[in-house]
This record gives sequence, structure tokens and C-alpha cells, in this order.
Amino acid sequence: MSFEVLLPNGMAICCQQRHEVPLVQLEVQSYFGNGMRLSAGDTMFDVGANIGLFSLAAYQHCGRDLRIFAFEPVAAIFELLQANCERNTTKPHVNVFHCGLAQRAGTAELAYYPRAPVISTAYPDHEADLEMLKEIIVNRLIYLAEAPAALRCLRWLPRALRDPLVGAVLRRALVAVTAQCEMRTLSEVVSDHRVERIDLLKVDVERAELDVLRGIEASDWPKIRQVVVEVHDLDDRVETITRLLRAGGLRSISVDQPPTLKDSNIYTVFATRNC
Repeated sequence: MSFEVLLPNGMAICCQQRHEVPLVQLEVQSYFGNGMRLSAGDTMFDVGANIGLFSLAAYQHCGRDLRIFAFEPVAAIFELLQANCERNTTKPHVNVFHCGLAQRAGTAELAYYPRAPVISTAYPDHEADLEMLKEIIVNRLIYLAEAPAALRCLRWLPRALRDPLVGAVLRRALVAVTAQCEMRTLSEVVSDHRVERIDLLKVDVERAELDVLRGIEASDWPKIRQVVVEVHDLDDRVETITRLLRAGGLRSISVDQPPTLKDSNIYTVFATRNC
């Protein structure tokens, strides 16, 4: 089942969970911060494209003149990405790939959450995902007009009553389906499509961000001008990724936290190449 939603920019898109759209839109807008720039004629890689909200926002930002490579490994989500891009872009500009990017090519098992597709991941952590969704619901979703009425009603409950109720509902709803997915490396795609420059590499892959970056060969790092990557700060991963970006020649690096994920261990790392 899918729903149609009209975005503020006038684009009509299909989604699996209507209430996820405004939350993802907030995150999408944050990716344009911290000095990130995209202009007409640029090339962008959207890794973990989901249903395509960031790709579509960037496409419109560039006056519908942006070469996009968008990657989504889960079949049910990819179908919506493909439909949304076909509906709202012109084909020569946008390439959608039914695969994920990783350190090595092959196949991987992903945990796909039909009721929370935006957190589908190759590295499921049920308790961490449960807590993250609980915080998003309690701090954001219940205040959105697009949220289901049953969720919006929770705003009137004291938090001491609300938190256990949300937790109980999520435990029943957060059921994963195993999805076999194709994985490629970023450098394979660069070689196959003769990509000479990536003006922005956006990575949002739910704990697999290091895998994506380690799939970039040393010879391809100079082609990457800017990076924005969502990082789950497990085992000092923010520091590890910062070092990796610096080793790739990116110098202006900053760390921020999306408004939807305040007080979590999830950060956004921005990096640009000074030249």
C-alpha cells in the first residue's frame, strides 16, 4: 500500500508511511546547511535515497538541472523512489539504482521495517531503533498535523504515561522483514558511468556509513567535492569518519545534529574540499 503526498514545493510523491514525510523533509533541509552548495549542472550521489525526497529537493534547488545517482537497496522502497523520480524529473538527469553501496560488491541481508521504512538497515539494533523511534514520536511526530489522530492525542498525556504506551505500541509495530539486497561499491559505479566529478556525496544508510566510504578507492576521492553523511556515533565513529574524510583530501569539516534527532547519538558530518 502507498499514499500520495503533496510536498510544499508542489511535487506529488508516493510514500509508504504518510507521517514520515514531514520528518524526513526536516532532515532533508538540514543537508543544505553548513556551507553545502549545489548548482545547475552539478552531479550528486544520493546514497540511501529512500523514496527520493532529498534527490527531488536538490533537483528543484538546481533549477531541474542536476545529474543524480540515487541508490536504494530495498525493493519495496526502490519502487517508490523510481516512481517519484519518473514523475517529477526528466530521465537524462536522474539515474536510480536498485542496490546499496558498500565496502565490497555482493549481496547483503537488510532488516526492512514496513511500518518504519526510513530506518531499514543492514545493521539492525532493535532496542536502539526502538528508542530512536520513541524519541522521534514523543518529541516531534505527535505535534505534526500529518500524524495519525491516535498519535496526536498522545500530546495531552503526561510523559510518565505516554512513554510506556508509545514503547508498547512500537514493540508490536517494529517488526522487520529480511530483504536480500544487491550491493556495489561507489568506485564501481564511478567507473561504469565514467563519472569525473561528484559535487555532493550524501550518505544516509542507518549505521552502514563506514561501509559506503570504505568502498571509495583512493583514486576516486579527488573527484568528490563535498560530503554530507549521517553518522551513528558508535565506537567513536564520528572521529573515524572525520579522519577518513581528511585522508581523502576534504578539509573543511563540521559536525551538527538534525533537529529531529536531538539528544541522540546520530550526527551529520559535513565536509568540503578547499580548492
